[in-house]
Amino acid sequence: MSERIGFITRVQSFSACHRLHSKSLSDEENKRIYGKCNNPNGHGHNYTVEVTVRGKIDRNTGMVMNLTDLKEYIEEAIMKPLDHKNLDLDVPYFADVVSTTENLSVFIWNNMVKLLPPDSLYEIKIYETDKNIVVYRGE
Repeated sequence: MSERIGFITRVQSFSACHRLHSKSLSDEENKRIYGKCNNPNGHGHNYTVEVTVRGKIDRNTGMVMNLTDLKEYIEEAIMKPLDHKNLDLDVPYFADVVSTTENLSVFIWNNMVKLLPPDSLYEIKIYETDKNIVVYRGE
């Protein structure tokens, strides 16, 4: 029997605030591009993240990976650095990177890929709101 490939996804929610503001743009450009999301005092989101891992289904365990391990990696890579934080002030990565959800997905990907087995991270999907969703696959 050939090896089977499976995908597992773990869902996690966290809360954080941020301000969409680019240092490379003028104040007027920032206001025009980001609108109310450029509010100097910031705004918050209850983000939902889906972390999807791809791999061979182990013949002995029947698992792509142990979900308990994935849960611990998510705690380390997402919850500790991001939950109940001001992304722009509390997360060094965003000191010079605009804290859009697109860039947040890259940040989470970079953190997760350091912890997971090589080539196993398939996708990061972030729900900023019910209607705004970003998908990043490391490209």
